[in-house]
Amino acid sequence: MPSTYTKTALTFDQQLDKLVERGLHITDRTNALSALSSTSYYRLISYWPPYLNHVVPNGTPLRFIDGTTFDDVITLYEFDRHLRLLIMDALERVEIHVRTLMTYHLGHTYGAFGHTVPENFHPKFNHADWLRKLESEALRSSDTFISHYKNKYQNFPTLPIWMTTEIMSFGTLSFGYTGLKNEDKKIISKQMGLHHRRLKDWLHKLTYIRNVCAHHSRLWNRELAIRPETVRDRLWNPPITPRKDRLFYVLLMLRFLLRNSGNGDEWAQRCNALLRPVTENQQFREAMGIPKDWQNHPLWK
Repeated sequence: MPSTYTKTALTFDQQLDKLVERGLHITDRTNALSALSSTSYYRLISYWPPYLNHVVPNGTPLRFIDGTTFDDVITLYEFDRHLRLLIMDALERVEIHVRTLMTYHLGHTYGAFGHTVPENFHPKFNHADWLRKLESEALRSSDTFISHYKNKYQNFPTLPIWMTTEIMSFGTLSFGYTGLKNEDKKIISKQMGLHHRRLKDWLHKLTYIRNVCAHHSRLWNRELAIRPETVRDRLWNPPITPRKDRLFYVLLMLRFLLRNSGNGDEWAQRCNALLRPVTENQQFREAMGIPKDWQNHPLWK
């Protein structure tokens, strides 16, 4: 039977004392207290498991490995924070590229409001649900161009496709691509260097990654809850790419998509600079699904 939660809130000093009791070395107590007051003990909890000694008697609180400092935990947290920012940067570029391709194709093929016509989509697509999402996003938007359209034209919140794609979320964009007819998917995915089914799968997975980043959740060693589909291409499988449920697979996806849009080299260089120090630690490297010679990976270099 579940027990009743009886723990009380701890002051920052008490939180730090608790960490010291568990063997964490504090080099500067003032700085450590400042970090706890700005970042939160309960957020940092996710970043100290790699530094814990897991060989302890049952029921004994896990202690930190000898020599572990508070600075070690903060360094790992900062690495993850900068990693999320890099991934959000890449996701923004990918999202804008897909928006542009989808807008151009649908606008020229079906007209300004062709996206509102169910017959222009796959018969099994829940077009009405997608349209409701688009209208909801239009109603929530505070963009000037939306206000101008609303005041000047009829049928708001229905918008022309080139306005609609500018305010739709990544998830709504992914959902909309999923609903396209296969011939329309193929035209868009070909320009991104992917089979249309694979682009559909990737957009779904990247929506999940974007949500993780947007909520500032731990990413660096996360086991992905939504994993890319298995493909036959040897470059995407072990031993060249060890795992598809870890960060490195996501980085390869983004590298591939950015390279095909012509703007990924500078992003990859920034990733290299961030990853190099951390991947020197074998435990950390394997936790991210990164092979030893990762910088020479055929899909990365």
